[in-house]
Amino acid sequence: MTEAATIEIEDEILTFGRWDATEAEINDNGLLRYISTENIMEPRSKGRHTDKQFYKAEVPIVERLLNRMYVAGHRGKKHKITSGKNTGQRQKLWKIIEETFEQIENETDENPIQVLVNAIENSAPVEEVVTYQRGGARARKAVIVAPQRRVDLALRLLVQGAYENRLASSTDAAQALKEELVGAHNNDNNVRAVMTKERMEREAEGAR
Repeated sequence: MTEAATIEIEDEILTFGRWDATEAEINDNGLLRYISTENIMEPRSKGRHTDKQFYKAEVPIVERLLNRMYVAGHRGKKHKITSGKNTGQRQKLWKIIEETFEQIENETDENPIQVLVNAIENSAPVEEVVTYQRGGARARKAVIVAPQRRVDLALRLLVQGAYENRLASSTDAAQALKEELVGAHNNDNNVRAVMTKERMEREAEGAR
């Protein structure tokens, strides 16, 4: 090769240009295929996965956190607490997540995406209660939660907990999200996500 030969240099893609999502380890084998630790340049997959079954499993987990933040007040079929102020605020929410990750790294000295993954694992219920009709009566029974739904529920509980704390105090959005994620990462049952997960599993145990 001559000196004029071109040398290709591959730039490593990191989430926010700072953290490597691929370093995050998923310890819950049931969630292994449903949490994507892919690094992304921007927080929009632009629907490229939607033609596939279980497409959410291929959406990077940081982007799924962002998507849930659009509707932070959503519970079931209703917005119990309005979150309309977040709608369409992609860059604003992306900045909040980046600030949250900075605070997590400063507090825990860990990869914040690993903290997010651990928080999801500790907030994802294994069982829940469903209601069904039996004759003229309604009955309840415990069911195993599908892995993808476990991730969806965990993200919902984490974001709802942070959002409610933000509304109830003078805490800014990034700090509120940081406190919820770090608390769930530490499996602290004082944070809303872990508390709700444990309550759901207790109800399921009673309905077996």
